[in-house]
Amino acid sequence: MTAPTRITVGGVSPYDVVVGAGALGELPALLSMRPRQVLVVHSPVVAELAADVAGALLQAGIEVTKAVVPDGEAAKTVDVCADVWSLLGRRGFTRSDAVVSVGGGAVTDLAGFVAASWLRGVRVVHVPTTLLGMVDAAVGGKTAVNTAEGKNLVGAFYPPAGVLCDLTTLTTLPRGELASGMAEVVKAGFLRDGAILELVEADPARALDPRGPELRELVERAVRFKADVVAGDLREHGGREILNYGHTLGHAIEKVESFRWRHGDAVSVGLVFAAELAAVTGRLGADEVLRHRSVLGALGLPTSYRHDAWPALREAMTIDKKSRGERLRFVVLDGLGRPGLLEDPDESLLELAYAEVSA
Repeated sequence: MTAPTRITVGGVSPYDVVVGAGALGELPALLSMRPRQVLVVHSPVVAELAADVAGALLQAGIEVTKAVVPDGEAAKTVDVCADVWSLLGRRGFTRSDAVVSVGGGAVTDLAGFVAASWLRGVRVVHVPTTLLGMVDAAVGGKTAVNTAEGKNLVGAFYPPAGVLCDLTTLTTLPRGELASGMAEVVKAGFLRDGAILELVEADPARALDPRGPELRELVERAVRFKADVVAGDLREHGGREILNYGHTLGHAIEKVESFRWRHGDAVSVGLVFAAELAAVTGRLGADEVLRHRSVLGALGLPTSYRHDAWPALREAMTIDKKSRGERLRFVVLDGLGRPGLLEDPDESLLELAYAEVSA
């Protein structure tokens, strides 16, 4: 078995992301100063793995409390946060204690926000169990919950003490969940690392095999890309904004669908929309737009959305975090690996780009 790879996320509060089979064995080391007690936050679907994590902590002489939260986006509410805060208070958690998240991106977002807000900050280690969590939610220090008005509108920038991406946890994921996570990997390919696109194009099936070397390389490349971006811009004042490529329309789709769509599926459509928008404004060529559709489609991801949804999507986009006042701002490409911003595009261009997506 190949040893796990350590990827350091630099910046003000550096930490390691450990990638590979058996990465869970690194948990005690990532907690560094041993806490008296740890809160393990997890969803019901990963109860068995959470029990293993708790067992390892208990063996290390650390008290464990579990917080079982709802699956998916239903976990990311203020009410769930309040329940977890109350549990921390009843158990007497102090600043020297810690939180460990076990689950997908929603659990990572929630647990990170709980850790950031409890006593103004306690250590948190993420154990993502989905591909999406490994390459996106767990890396970068973004934490958040949703409100009725939109996704991730309440949150904090809070780097973890470490991230454990144990690829063996992916072997039980449905193919659709793996494909959904690949949308964020492909995003990194278009933004900077063209080798990601080449790996997927060479053999999409092998790219989705959690036991193969291709997926491990894809995860490592995506994590390195994100680590490099966030190290220089933790709070999204500048370069980090490129990570929102495809997310303006993607988040709008999630809201319109009441979060019934997988995040990666919505982002996949959002990536195609962003490419079409760049094309209608003369910034991206037709071949590069087609490559978006072909790479995402080869992974089984959606590349279109229904025509009649545009009014609702347009309204949802007005609350996008990149907006400034009523001015929409989109991350677009001026070519492979050349991201830029498109500010306040004419409504007719938005409609034209969406017509291509909904055709």
